Amino acid sequence: MNVLFIGGTGNISTSVSRLCIERGISLTLLNRGVRNTVIPGARSLVADVNDAASLRKALSGQRWDVVVNWIAFDPADVERDIGLLQGNVGQYIFISSASAYQKPLSHPVVTESTPLCNPYWDYSRKKIACEDRLMRAYREAGFPATIVRPSLTYDTVLPVPIGGWTEFTIVDRIRKKRKIIVHGDGTSLWTVTHASDFAGGFVGLLGHQQAIGQAFHITSDELLTWDQIHYALADAAGEAPQIVHIASDYLAACEPSLVGSLLGDKAVSVIFDNSKIKRFVPEYTAVIPFKVGIRKTLAWFEEDPARCKVREETHQMMDRIISEYERRC
Repeated sequence: MNVLFIGGTGNISTSVSRLCIERGISLTLLNRGVRNTVIPGARSLVADVNDAASLRKALSGQRWDVVVNWIAFDPADVERDIGLLQGNVGQYIFISSASAYQKPLSHPVVTESTPLCNPYWDYSRKKIACEDRLMRAYREAGFPATIVRPSLTYDTVLPVPIGGWTEFTIVDRIRKKRKIIVHGDGTSLWTVTHASDFAGGFVGLLGHQQAIGQAFHITSDELLTWDQIHYALADAAGEAPQIVHIASDYLAACEPSLVGSLLGDKAVSVIFDNSKIKRFVPEYTAVIPFKVGIRKTLAWFEEDPARCKVREETHQMMDRIISEYERRC
């Protein structure tokens, strides 16, 4: 199978790329060539995906069994791909986001038929618009689109909403016994998925004829409270966390940058029903519990001190919100 990844060396996609090579898939990675991540066995195409002429030249004369765009965030991105790939691809997979699902949810159990609507986060609305365009292209012109919606998936990021992701600030605070913020009362349920588990479900969709025209989410079945997530991270960091619980709407009012990731994603309990991906990829199962996976992630950060980026601006933001909240209380 001849597969092209647009991107392919990011937080989620690196694990998928490696699994493709392990399974004997002929994989080509198209990117700008600026990342240091190397996928042994993968072919490389260097082009700027935002430069239509550069992209057209790189793809000219080639047909692909599958193309996956890991870095499409705007309807113009998929419009470009439809124009370039129509008639030259057997399956096109768009990486959407589970944050596109209805917010607030009318039912906490999420299936692929849960409505898509997010009034809080422009990122999610653009993903929804991309999905809409691709499904229209599928219905009207037979464009072979498949939609995949990852939820909070981690490998080379710290999957907490305040002080984490590509920052190391949350770990720095925990180790220095500084207070950290957990939104809500810490008891709402969430699912975090290790990228290598996600890869097992995703690779099973590559070239899957019956997956065309379909949408899937791929997550772990492990349900954790946000307190449990933060305690597992703190345990991996070697210190007990000093948690302050603050309501999500209060946090969003204090810091507008949190509106999308909290009110538009993580503020309320979500339980993902993975029945569909398991029907299409029967061998799929997530096997890495968060308490194990987060230790791997922490070790990855600490392999290179340059990865352990602590932002003083984030410290100041957290201190400001905690101080204001405790003063009001």
